[in-house]
Amino acid sequence: MMKTACLLLSLSFALFSHAQKNNFTVTAYYAGDTAQINRYDPQKFTHIIFSFCHLKGNRLSVDTKMDTLRIQKLVGLKQKNPELKVLLSLGGWGGCATCSDVFLTDAARKEFAASVKELNTFFNSDGIDLDWEYPAIEGHPGHTFRAEDKQNFTALIADLRTALGNKNEISFAAGGFQKFIDEAIEWERVMKMVDRVNLMSYDLVNGYSKTTGHHTALYSTQHQKESADNAITALLKIGVPANKIVIGAAFYGRVWEAVPEINNGLYQPGNFKSSAGFRDFEKSFNKKDGFVYHWDSIAKAPYLFNKTKGLFVTYDDKRSLTEKANYVVAKGLNGIMFWELAHDVSNNGLLDAINTVRKVK
Repeated sequence: MMKTACLLLSLSFALFSHAQKNNFTVTAYYAGDTAQINRYDPQKFTHIIFSFCHLKGNRLSVDTKMDTLRIQKLVGLKQKNPELKVLLSLGGWGGCATCSDVFLTDAARKEFAASVKELNTFFNSDGIDLDWEYPAIEGHPGHTFRAEDKQNFTALIADLRTALGNKNEISFAAGGFQKFIDEAIEWERVMKMVDRVNLMSYDLVNGYSKTTGHHTALYSTQHQKESADNAITALLKIGVPANKIVIGAAFYGRVWEAVPEINNGLYQPGNFKSSAGFRDFEKSFNKKDGFVYHWDSIAKAPYLFNKTKGLFVTYDDKRSLTEKANYVVAKGLNGIMFWELAHDVSNNGLLDAINTVRKVK
């Protein structure tokens, strides 16, 4: 009896561990070319999102023949990972100039939804990710936004779900900052119809910021409220299901210049300079050239400072990705997404740090 009980307990634990692993989604946004994707193992992510399609009139449009080839290449990864889901994404920063106008009318929303179904059928892809930055609040400079966007976004999701049925997935990229959470989305209605929300808990200190900080902090600090945990706590408080929330990670860093040698450059005045993919860090920000590594134990975030050049770099590394992956497990979240796969190194990089936790848990 004792041996049987132990065997059943071990089997239950193994099944639970397997379920935990399988329920942890890893979503890669991808904007690279057809050759770059060969550097990565498709077994290491559950979803890959082609970035980006755009609006042409009222319809979802694949912009070029090369984009068509890239989508076909991504769908072809299913040969190596049959469980992989390939989604088409609308928009991106600067890519949704006409969204507010198009999604204003019922007829245009339905035409868009029909075009999404047609493209998914043509490519054998698995759904749509809406990256409208942003409904109802200011996003890209000069892009139209209106208060009605909030309700129109809900109506758009409803039309998409009707057109796609339950076969295809629907997700959307959400701003990881408080104003988006408070004003942009009818959360209770929308979350009933989508598979997940991809929380952009990066660019929290962005190219318009005149002060340095952590652009992808896991936790808030005394000097910086915006963080992944701050956004997720707010979403949970208003009833968004934890198992539909995907935390965002950055496979790139942001660089500020003219930063004074105070507090190792953190929370100091400066001018945004550039962005850089993680795979270029060893070459661009090495110790030999004066960059010193620092770890914020409260934010759970790394940063670099070069006091000679006055350069400050905020980013995610393997340590912070491990923290975020463990956070997913502890909070019962849906998983992790990141922008974007082509910024990672081919082996022993950020994607591997996520999967180390995902496999253990």
